[in-house]
This record gives sequence, structure tokens and C-alpha cells, in this order.
Amino acid sequence: MFDLVIKGGTIVTAADTYRADIGITGGSIAALGTGLEGNDSIDATGKLVLPGGIEAHCHIAQESATGGMTADDYRSGSISAAFGGNSCFVPFAAQHRGMGVTETLDLYDSRAEGASVIDYGYHLIVADPTEKVLTEELPAAFARGVTSFKVFMTYDLMKIDDRQFLDILTVAKENGALTMVHAENSGMIAWISDRLVKAGHTQPRYHAPSHPALAESEAINRAISLAKLVDAALLIVHVSTPEGAALVQGARLAGNKIFGETCAQYLFLTRDDLDRPGMEGAKFMCSPPLRDVATQEALWRHLQAGTFSVFSSDHAPYRFDDSGKLAKGPDASFKQIANGMPGIGLRLPLLFSEGVNAGRITLQQFAALSASNAAKLYGLTKKGSIAIGMDADIAIWDPEETRKVTVEDQHDNMDYTPFDGWTVKGWPVTVMTRGQRIVEGGELKAEPGYGQYVARERIDLTGIPGHRAVELDPDTNFGARIMPETKA
Repeated sequence: MFDLVIKGGTIVTAADTYRADIGITGGSIAALGTGLEGNDSIDATGKLVLPGGIEAHCHIAQESATGGMTADDYRSGSISAAFGGNSCFVPFAAQHRGMGVTETLDLYDSRAEGASVIDYGYHLIVADPTEKVLTEELPAAFARGVTSFKVFMTYDLMKIDDRQFLDILTVAKENGALTMVHAENSGMIAWISDRLVKAGHTQPRYHAPSHPALAESEAINRAISLAKLVDAALLIVHVSTPEGAALVQGARLAGNKIFGETCAQYLFLTRDDLDRPGMEGAKFMCSPPLRDVATQEALWRHLQAGTFSVFSSDHAPYRFDDSGKLAKGPDASFKQIANGMPGIGLRLPLLFSEGVNAGRITLQQFAALSASNAAKLYGLTKKGSIAIGMDADIAIWDPEETRKVTVEDQHDNMDYTPFDGWTVKGWPVTVMTRGQRIVEGGELKAEPGYGQYVARERIDLTGIPGHRAVELDPDTNFGARIMPETKA
């Protein structure tokens, strides 16, 4: 007898679709078969049984460099994620200048412990790569299962220079970690922004032209070049342009250790959403900014073709009041408005509705983009698939259920959603983490604190040849050994 059996559903993985029961014992998948019996059961007849989603790009209980705090903490953020079909998430732990990495992780431990309803990990944001950080604290973070480090090429209080970027890439390579990068050319953005403001163009809609597509493609090209030099793994996050996507695609085809991500807002919203009366456009401000319909179509093609390994929400919730978007007043310029939009609860329903049900992607692609790819990329070795021995992180979807999006249904701490009033077809009706029902029948079933911290493994780069820079190779640079050996 199993603890729980999910009966009669159609199981979907990144590779297959088949009918079977799932036997769960001790929080893990113990059996796949027919006629299984358990002490408890869920009837999934007519439903799709998928790996629970892994939301791997979200900002939870995180201060910006200027002191603003996101609206969601680990309680509300995890609940919203769960209602959106996710069993696990990996928010950022942001180091700011003057902070140590160990201090940063201790701070986020205090914020997460006893609060999350789903399992969680951290990506570490590195803004102050001191010698101690590079030689002691980043390796220590990796040892405790924080195996991804994010850097910024823009934002004055967060950006690093190219030399610092190379130092971080080298430490990540040595330890088997993945570096993530927000790639935009800071100088281009500052130059255009200052000219717009000086000319009196301060409304939210001018956020879009202040971040030109060239700023993204230039920075992506530079980031890829830096990663190639030291042969390090690099993920370009929230790619928003066809040119940027093509750079990722080309680098991958050439055998480099380059990965790409795009986000829901770039597939479903456009810069026209910024052009609303008064300050309403501020609700749609994110960086990189929303683009146009032609860009949406190009990004869909790249998603279909596999350019993007992961599809995320970049959930960055700032309320439409003086605690968030309007912190600098009701007449603030676009330069003073917090960048970011909510979306953690809608990432998967939107992708299912407009991807699967609209015939753009297969169910297998949905399983890969919702969970399996993120699990592999980020070292979540017990999650992301329905197989014997894996954590019983499962989302049961009704592919026919139709919902009209409301703010209240997001279960977060936000006072708006950019998708308010949208209709989506396909909805997660039951969500489980380690065999425990988190959401069922539209109700929260788990208590805050059920979610556990998950230490992640090193990135698996098997089959990716990488790049061998002759200038760094002792065989071709007259014997100079300037790169550390990668740790096993």
C-alpha cells in the first residue's frame, strides 16, 4: 500500500505521454503502473499529470539597490507560485555593496525559513566581488548548494565591469556553478534616458525607447565573449529581442556553454501597454522593456526551436502605490519608477493556454519549459520529472478549464496584475510538493514552513564542447597556466 496514489490520469513528461497510476511513498514517487492502491488517492481521470513547475526567476523579499522592497515575501510568493502550478521556486538572494555573501545568505535564510509552502533554493546576486568574496565566500556558497550566481551589466549600484565579470565566471567555472547575467549596455541606457528627461519626456511610456534593442544585443554579445574566453557556463536571462535570441542560438550551435531564457511578458505584452493614461503605464515597466508584436513572433519561434532553455516570470512585484511604483511620487519620471511586474502565478497558465492549447508547443515542450529544463540547468536533481525515485512534485492540470484572470486569484501581495481580464484555458487544479497537497480545489492545503531549502548540484555540461581560447591554453600560450582547474 502506497501513502498516496494518483489514479487514472495522463502522465506528461518532457519525453512522453502515457496513462498510468502514480504510487507515492515518503514524499517520493515509488511506482508507476496500473491498478495501484494506496491509503489515500486522487482521481485524475480526464486530467493531465505533469511535473510540478519550477519557477527559477523571481524576486521574493528582496530589496532593490535603492532600498525598495518587493511586495511578496516567502509566504505570499510561494502561495502564488503554488496556485500557478509550481512545486518549487528559486528566488534571488541579493548581495549589495558592502555586504558579504555569507551575510547575504544568512539574511535570506531568516526570511525564508518557516514561511514557504513549497521547496526553495537561491540564486546569489553578486554586486561586490571583493577578494574575500571570490576566494572564500563564493566557494562556500557553492558548497551549501547555491550553484548559480547572477551579475548585472547595468544599474549603477549593481553593475560590475568586464574584469570583475571574468573573475566571477572563473570562480563559477572552477566550482561547477552557472553564472546568470542581466545583459544591457548601461551607457546606452543612461545616454538616452538623460536626453529624454532633459527634453521633458518623463512619462512611463518613455521607458521603452530608453532601453534600445541594441543595448541588449551589444551586452549579450559581450557577455558571451567573456564567457567564451574562460570557457564558463553562462545563462542570458530575460532575452527580449530577436537579435539577442539569435546571438544565444548562434553561440549554442557553435558548441559554447551558453543558455538562454525568456519570460512571459515578452510573449504576451507589448510596448503599447506602457502608453496608458497618467501613470498607468508604470504597471508595465520592466527591464528589458516590452517590445512589439514582431518581436513576440520571433521569440515564439526561438522558444519552439529550443533557443531558450527556460521560460520564467521574472516576478518582481512592486505595488501601484507609494510603497512600490509610486515611491518617488505620482509625477515621478520613468527613471525613478521601480522596474518589474508580477506574474509568478500566471507563467504556466499563460504558457499552457497560448502555447499548448493554441497549438504553438507540444505538451512535452510544456513539461520541459515548466519544470524539466530548469531542474537540469540548476541542479535540482530530484525534481522536474515524473519517474521512480524523484520527489513527488506534481501538478494535475485540467486542460479544458477556462479562467478569467483577476487580481484576487493571484494570491500574492499585489494590487494589480498586468493580465487582468485575460481569459486562459487550462488550469492546475492540484499541486503537490513531495507528495503533500499544497493546492487542491482552489484552496491552500499546506501550512507556511512546509517548504524546505533544497541544496542544488553542479550544472551538467556533458556533451557541450565549449571554447578553447588559445591565449589561455598552456599548449599554445608558451606554457602559462593562468586558469584554475575545474573541481570534480
